[in-house]
Amino acid sequence: MPSYEELLQENSELRRQVEKQERRIAQLEKIIEELRRGGKRQAGPFSKGAPQSDPRTPGRKPGESYGKRACRPVPEQVDETIEVGCPLTCAVCNGPVRLAGEERQYQIDLPEIRPQTTEFVLQVGECTQCGHRMKGRHPRQTSQAVGVAGVQMGAGVISLATYLNKVGGLSYGKITTLLEQMAGLKVERSTLCRALLRTASKAQPLYQELVETIRTSPVVYPDESGWREGGVSAWLWAFTNRRETVYAIERGRGFAEASKILGKEHAGTLVADGWAPYRCFAQATHQTCLAHLLRRCGEMLATAQGGAARFPRRVKEILLAALALRDRREAQMISPQGVRIAKGRLAARMDRLLSGNFTYEGNRRLAKHLRGYREALFLFLDRDDLEATNWPAEHAIRPAVVNRKSCAGNRTRRGAEAQAILMSLLRTCQQRGLNSLSTVTKILRSLKTPSYSDLLESH
Repeated sequence: MPSYEELLQENSELRRQVEKQERRIAQLEKIIEELRRGGKRQAGPFSKGAPQSDPRTPGRKPGESYGKRACRPVPEQVDETIEVGCPLTCAVCNGPVRLAGEERQYQIDLPEIRPQTTEFVLQVGECTQCGHRMKGRHPRQTSQAVGVAGVQMGAGVISLATYLNKVGGLSYGKITTLLEQMAGLKVERSTLCRALLRTASKAQPLYQELVETIRTSPVVYPDESGWREGGVSAWLWAFTNRRETVYAIERGRGFAEASKILGKEHAGTLVADGWAPYRCFAQATHQTCLAHLLRRCGEMLATAQGGAARFPRRVKEILLAALALRDRREAQMISPQGVRIAKGRLAARMDRLLSGNFTYEGNRRLAKHLRGYREALFLFLDRDDLEATNWPAEHAIRPAVVNRKSCAGNRTRRGAEAQAILMSLLRTCQQRGLNSLSTVTKILRSLKTPSYSDLLESH
């Protein structure tokens, strides 16, 4: 039977443990309350934390050459000249004013926009052998329909509506209001919806070419985000490189959905986050996103106490050292041999760190994850064409998030397919520096959908 002194010592130890757990519970409750309150605020998800104590001043930055770089060139064509007379009396002392010279100011504005209606007189013929009816087709026609469907929107209106809806995130109702107030053009929302569906159908072959281009790309950055299809949860996938982007909307978030775009035998390099299905591409080379790992370490350090914080802190130090080494390489401050030596030292540090035993459950999970991605941590130090993070994919997801906030997804499978096709086309145009409106207009006016190479050559 324990003695009185032993019971007192045990009681004191239990009290210390209870006090420690109470402090831990209070800390976690504070974090939970901040997350709960932040989620209710509309701007909560976009908050970057407390403002900086010494932020940069807004507005134009100082410097003599700044104004020269930012100055707009004088317009090559002047459509209207207005003479503005000088006041006869001074605004300060009310004294007489004499003319001392002239100054020129240019103002660029939009002209008055009004709908332009074109009538097409279609000559109809009939085959003398089979009796098949044939009609002429002008390049500016978007359709050969006549009768009830004979009054249609032109390619310019459809291109603008496509851009406003898929890039600007405007709903069909807002687009109809804009067209009516800007140009006096009255269009129904259902008309715009059907027009965009036809546009996506016309661009389907071009979308397949983009898919094949992504499949054969040496480096691909994939990512996914939540979506809605017919009121049911779905996923928006984004696969991008430096020049093309392909979107896909699927009901699942696994290897089967990712392989529809990349192909099961994809042998390029995938720069992705730690989502497990990407590891199923056995023939691909992998680079894991260091930003996700740093974020995970930061979240662990925010709640870890005592020795539990030692492991994520050391992991964070190694990852930051790898990023600093990349910056030195890009600044040509270190030789290629020096990069290889420094990379080997970082890998050795990570191996020694992962060889230990971990008692804290969070550290065990992180260590297991890092062991699984051991060969994918520092690949970007060997190749100049790789990013250390999957930021290109996250940038590709952002325009889709804008659309998700305005439309909350798609109602039908056909609408989801059209969404993916049109967003892929417009995003690729942006990456390639192509005019999105003229590209969509060219597709609508062509008898046969132009190939991807034809679009690049035409610009």
